[in-house]
Parts: sequence; structure tokens; C-alpha cells
Amino acid sequence: MILRTLIVLFAFIVPATTRAALTPEEIKNLPDTKIEAALPSEHPSSYYSYAVRLFSEGRKDESIFWFYIGQLRYRVYLKATPPSDPSGDPALFASLNATVGQTINEYAGGDPKVWAAQIALALKWDSDHPNGFTSKEKFKTVYDSIRAGLERLGKYVESSAGKMREERKKRGLENRG
Repeated sequence: MILRTLIVLFAFIVPATTRAALTPEEIKNLPDTKIEAALPSEHPSSYYSYAVRLFSEGRKDESIFWFYIGQLRYRVYLKATPPSDPSGDPALFASLNATVGQTINEYAGGDPKVWAAQIALALKWDSDHPNGFTSKEKFKTVYDSIRAGLERLGKYVESSAGKMREERKKRGLENRG
């Protein structure tokens, strides 16, 4: 239900607030190869849109991967080029993390080993692919800082797997693994 609402929301909010070349409708319908070839030059919100699509298709582990690439690149973008209008990208980023992020992270928490592995893969993908939206060279210090934070999160998830499972049981959430 929430993911269906997000797909509709993307259709209205993302084009109005970003410089994305791929429309939400294209992300919903194009083959993966075309989307993934275009993403390195896209606005970071496009990664979230793709993660929503994958999650709604049942490709939930892949959605973790793309969500964290999007989060990494969005954090870099916001820190490297602080916007003057807090109702634009900062608000969209917060909304995406509160909705898409909550849904994906709740799922990911069911198997912390997969979660940590997807974060590691996201960091590797980001390292191996250019960013045509926020220059890695121009904003190297920002990139290094944000990447270090995501690396710490991955290590925390991996080292806290047992504690996370116990907390999920207390909250009545199912374990995936």
C-alpha cells in the first residue's frame, strides 16, 4: 500500500523538484539495463524510485542495494551543494527516507547479513561508477565523509545482527533469515 502511494507521489513531486532525465513513469516501465545505465547521471531521487519499483516487484534485496546508493548520493549532493530552499531537495530527501527508507530498512532488518552485504555492494558500485550529478573529484572530501558513515553503518549492522533480531522479536516483526 505505502509503495503504491510512493510511486504515485514520485510522479508528481520528483519532476517538479529535480533535474532528473528519467521520469518516474520510465523508471517504472523501462528494462533494468536502460535504467541502470542512466542512473549514474540521474538525480539521487531516481535511485529511490528504482528501489521502490524493485521492492514492489518482490526484488527486495536488490531494492536495499539501490536504496543505499541513492541515499549515499543524495547525502553527498545535499552536503556538497546546500540548497537555499529547504522545501525542495532537503524536504524530498527527508520524505523519501521516512517512507521508502522505513519500508526497506524494516525488510532489511530481517536479515542483517544480507543488509550489511547490500550496503557493501552499494559502496562498491558507487566507487566503480561515475556520478554525473555531483562530481566525485570536486567534492572528494564530502564523498569520503558520507562514504565513511555508510561504511560504519554496514559494520554496525553486521556486528549487531543478534541484537537486532532480539529487538525485532520484541516488536513482533518476523525474521527473514
